[in-house]
Amino acid sequence: MGFVGGRVHVSTMNWSLYDRRGLRKYLNSAERAAFIRAAMDTEPPTATFCLTLALTGARISEVLALTGERIDVHNSAIILETLKRRQRGIFRAVPVPTQFIEYLTITRSRSFGPEARDDQARLWKFSRPTAWKRIKAVMRDAQVPAAIAKPKALRHAFGVEAVQNRIALSLVRKWLGHTKIETTAIYAEPIGEEERALARLMWRRLPPVFKPPTAILDHT
Repeated sequence: MGFVGGRVHVSTMNWSLYDRRGLRKYLNSAERAAFIRAAMDTEPPTATFCLTLALTGARISEVLALTGERIDVHNSAIILETLKRRQRGIFRAVPVPTQFIEYLTITRSRSFGPEARDDQARLWKFSRPTAWKRIKAVMRDAQVPAAIAKPKALRHAFGVEAVQNRIALSLVRKWLGHTKIETTAIYAEPIGEEERALARLMWRRLPPVFKPPTAILDHT
């Protein structure tokens, strides 16, 4: 805390998509796809819960609070209540594949029990710790590295994937339920294909000093 221009200024720690050891906190595209495939191989309640997390970038608490009436079939969207703000009743609609809406609707009617008919009831009855364990189990099956096998890695993966596919930050901010655009901008940090392509332009005129490993071994 300090004084800036006669006012009290509270400094905030900048957060990053990399931890203190420099390891990323998000799943890359291949790991995210592997997680989705592994989720599809589990029983329906776990599969639909994990897929909702991966496809919406929502927080665990937001998905656990989801009710049947907030599956927007006609718009192929999931309507989530943003639970990290002080004010309740703030909702956001996140578009998802039509096939997933169909899968979720059919699975709900067949595998979620008779209480699934109540549109105002929560879709998934398990607790947050149980949800956490199920996500971790799917990540193990997907062979996600232990350092990033965490539920929040799915939310970060959603943000990174959206930005690297040139979705406007304002739209990503809406989907993730961020208050400030500065928070969303962090997802532009990882290296994407466009940045790699630009970097390759700098390597074109490098002298041929990099030898294949076999050539190096031959001279040892």
